[in-house]
Amino acid sequence: MQEANGSTVLGDFSNATFDYFGSETLFHRREEGYFVTTVDGHGQLAEFRIKYTFGVEPLQQYLVELPRGHVQALPFAWDTRPRGQGGQRWFHLYPEENIQPGDALFWTGREQNWNYMCAECHSTQVELGYTPKDDAFDTSYAEINVGCEACHGPGSRHVAQVEGDAFGANSGFPVNLDDRRGATWQMNPVSGIARRSEVRWHPPRQPEACGRCHSRRGLLAPEYEFGRPLTETHLPALLEDSLYFADGQIHGEVFEYGSFVQSRMYQAGVSCSDCHNPHSLELVTGGSPNNVCAQCHSPARFADPEHHRHGQADVGCVDCHMTARTYMVVDDRRDHSFRVPRPDLTGSIGTPNACTGCHTDQDADWASEAMRAWYGTAVFERPEFATALVAARVGHANATLREVMTAPVHGGIVRATALTLLSHPLSSEDYNVLGASLADPDPLLRIAAQRVLRRLPVESRVRFGTAGLTDSVRAVRLEAAVTFAGLRDLLTEEDAGSFDRAADEHLAAYTYIANRPEALTQLGDFSLAAGEVEQALAHYRASLAMEPAGTVTRVNLADLYRRIGREDAAERLLREGLSIDGSNAALHHALGLLLVRTGRHGEGLEALRDAKRLNPGDRRFVYVLGIALNSMGEQEDAVELLESAHHEFPADFDIAWALATIYLDRGEIPRALSMSAGLLERHPGNPDVLALQASLTVMSSDVGHP
Repeated sequence: MQEANGSTVLGDFSNATFDYFGSETLFHRREEGYFVTTVDGHGQLAEFRIKYTFGVEPLQQYLVELPRGHVQALPFAWDTRPRGQGGQRWFHLYPEENIQPGDALFWTGREQNWNYMCAECHSTQVELGYTPKDDAFDTSYAEINVGCEACHGPGSRHVAQVEGDAFGANSGFPVNLDDRRGATWQMNPVSGIARRSEVRWHPPRQPEACGRCHSRRGLLAPEYEFGRPLTETHLPALLEDSLYFADGQIHGEVFEYGSFVQSRMYQAGVSCSDCHNPHSLELVTGGSPNNVCAQCHSPARFADPEHHRHGQADVGCVDCHMTARTYMVVDDRRDHSFRVPRPDLTGSIGTPNACTGCHTDQDADWASEAMRAWYGTAVFERPEFATALVAARVGHANATLREVMTAPVHGGIVRATALTLLSHPLSSEDYNVLGASLADPDPLLRIAAQRVLRRLPVESRVRFGTAGLTDSVRAVRLEAAVTFAGLRDLLTEEDAGSFDRAADEHLAAYTYIANRPEALTQLGDFSLAAGEVEQALAHYRASLAMEPAGTVTRVNLADLYRRIGREDAAERLLREGLSIDGSNAALHHALGLLLVRTGRHGEGLEALRDAKRLNPGDRRFVYVLGIALNSMGEQEDAVELLESAHHEFPADFDIAWALATIYLDRGEIPRALSMSAGLLERHPGNPDVLALQASLTVMSSDVGHP
């Protein structure tokens, strides 16, 4: 980040124009600076002065200051690549989408707000300075760009030691970022793969420090804690299906941390500076990525065509093991999970692979056959977690998820993701894994365990214990505060005090980022769980005012209105949301539930049908519609719907259970018995299924012997 002037601005401001869906933007300059004339937040053409440049290569963005301290990033960027590579031109960051005023992605909207979205990672010692009452920022920084202290921490003691000509530990800096600690990488001549000369006994510092900016994460604290886990001040995203492919490959703009901590390299002890020079921003071996890999992977074995099966000049290590995706139109970024291509998974679950990513005229079967011919079947027998995650997202797959969670080969972020996908009902084995995860050394596992814990009945939450409330890591304490919100009266005096402190931290964390609608919704959810209805109403309303299209907030607020007897307000709220987006299945579903609960069964069923029609892949929508049909006497339609759903989602417990009980009610004992037998096969030892099976067995016997 730099102030805009003649030496920093790289774009063409000599009355250059750019057309975006029929709207022309002008880039020009006068003696006093650089300007852009473009559509403002009200849909009118207006002139704005460029205050800062943002970035250097392969693109440069430009920042404009609006009232109340809001600094916004323009959607037009300058392609700084050479003309021969397609550069030296203006382009729009969303070239295929007509982003208009009112959209969160429009340049004056919150998703393009520098204060929250950009500043922390592009300047040093940033203080957000947001005032919710005025919707105003007073953001400050110690250095406009990324300086030494951004990574190494406050440097006053370092300066004092320099002046005193006597260096102490870490040269006076508060954190030691040397992850090698004297270890070297020693080549194994047999395998051709190097190993650390010493076992790494401490968690690596560099990924946690670099991850502050090189990760998809949320902000939890105003002050960064140097030398602490990333989860002390930030909440990293897990392998959510909107961000990552099922096998962990990068999909959304997630940066490097989430993929790197999945990798075998990370588990083997590799750290960021083994490959990257953090000061020059170059690879440690120079320009060729192959040379970086050669530090630990013998070229005699791995740079040989016998390994890569391509011409020597045709392919590099990164082409197969670090595939790239393009973000911001021109910015190619490589996946840091260092994976072996798996075209077989492309065929079975649709994840991409490096082979057909390059050989676009071929399919996954062709690539699988080629790899099988070259390497045998062993390459397809390597442990993977993608099939378990896919299965869990369409039905009950707890057994396969447990295999992922208990396999040391998988990184903590993978096991944490698998843990969050455990679904009802939990078996005794599931409870055992959950209990172990609550005390796992990896904070991501402890965070995920808290999210699962709060889906359990109150007595189970209390029985599992409240250790998370005093966890050493802030993100875990905040999650635990949510888990026990509303349960304070059931806690011991000591635990109640711990809850109060964690609740205060939760309030401080989300109040700090109250410029975000999701933060206000989080505060609303917490207030509601704690029984503070008026506070919850205020938070939800403020969130909706900031983001009227916020589905979760609208549904939560409507449900709160219903709970306090304001059904009319709830209905108005949901119908208002549908006027914004009539294809929103979740809003139709919420409206259907509201109407059914208030006795308007016909209208409610119609809304529930709309939800199922708009999102047929949502198992919950189908299940609820089936139950509603059955309870309203439309049993034939309910059975037909649920049988079709069971065929599509055979592993869904609730759909199968509903069918079994409906068959029982209809006196169709053999069909009920068959369905319960299937449930018992999938959920052995489940007391509810065992009881149903026993009851049906007796009934079947009675039918056979009147």
